[in-house]
Amino acid sequence: MSYLAASIAACVSLSACSSAPTSSGNSQTAIAETQAAVQEMPLSDTIAAHAAAFPTCVANLQERARTEGLSEATIQDTVASLQFVPKVIELDQAQPEFSQTFNNYFTKRATDWRVNEGRRLLKKHRALLDKLAQEYGVPPQYILSFWGLETNYGSYKGKMSVLDSLATLACEPRRSGYFTTELMQALKLKEKYGFDKSTMVGSWAGAMGHTQFMPSAYAKYALDGDGDGKADLWNSTEDALTSAANFLQHLGWQRNERWGREVILPRNFSYENLGAKQAQPLSQWAAQSVVQSNGLPLPAIDMKAALYLPSGHTGPAFLGYENFNVIMRWNRSEFYAITVGHLADRINGGEPLKVAPPEQPRLSREQIKQLQTKLNESGFDVGKPDGVLGRNSSAGIQAFQRSKNMIADGFPSPEVFGALGISL
Repeated sequence: MSYLAASIAACVSLSACSSAPTSSGNSQTAIAETQAAVQEMPLSDTIAAHAAAFPTCVANLQERARTEGLSEATIQDTVASLQFVPKVIELDQAQPEFSQTFNNYFTKRATDWRVNEGRRLLKKHRALLDKLAQEYGVPPQYILSFWGLETNYGSYKGKMSVLDSLATLACEPRRSGYFTTELMQALKLKEKYGFDKSTMVGSWAGAMGHTQFMPSAYAKYALDGDGDGKADLWNSTEDALTSAANFLQHLGWQRNERWGREVILPRNFSYENLGAKQAQPLSQWAAQSVVQSNGLPLPAIDMKAALYLPSGHTGPAFLGYENFNVIMRWNRSEFYAITVGHLADRINGGEPLKVAPPEQPRLSREQIKQLQTKLNESGFDVGKPDGVLGRNSSAGIQAFQRSKNMIADGFPSPEVFGALGISL
């Protein structure tokens, strides 16, 4: 084993990474340096190093399992036989070279097939869904929308071993603490319900079942919906849908409220208040001549809403209410939250978007870095260029647009690149 692989082996083990002595401060520094070195290694070398360190990590996982109160049978039969999965490291470290446009994301997910299948399943499971709506306050179309987006209504739940995937990630220093906790929860679920390891399959990151719960969410929110004595999110539709409703209620779902809606902005709109941190009462949006997509006035109710422009001012505009924020607690993506809400509307008989998402160029991380660098050089501080378009970058773009008398929607359009002298 090379020196670097040996260093990784020492660090990858849970006790070495999370509980190493720190009296001199040198241990934590060494760990940080080792992790940084791993990130700079070619992927094949990283995988080889992690594979070499895995047996030591599994031994530590066995000790952790004992402290968690797991049975010796589980420790010897299951934990000891956990397998390293190279594909998990590949997927975990993969960073998309290009950003995804809203048009690309939305049109691949809010499909006619998902709408029609959701409507069919709404009829099929109407009694159960109405019962859940009464008990948890979540209307049927939303539960179906989450189900449709997560696993195509249960038709694809993932094929990777949850336990092996979680063990592989638990033995990777970057997020070892989080995934070790998830692995222990998964092992406890296996013991509690008698699941076989071979049936515990899911995503590469350990999400499971019809609604892709991580083990900690499974342990807290999964319910026995069909009355057979266990919460089985793989094989029981009743369990899965009941658990989704329970989860959403605990995330803060507001009974009798929408997720949000598509809106139409006036020609002279100022675009001053964009995004989650700039929410306003509906009365203020109405005062700015914002209307529903069908042209009717916004409802005169005491509710705050935030404005989202996922494609900039040339695309559809949305007001997100408190339930939009709840959807974001399930998945921290504005694209996801808009798609869940719109798909739910369509399943419930709603119309397609009034303004279709325009086709736009996909931006590479390098192009975004160039944009951020140019904005900084022009006096619009967006922080360290990292190739990720966050709130600071959007605010910087918006300020730059105002300085050039452009429509200040904070969107990285080709016009913004051109004004900064960057060719696409």
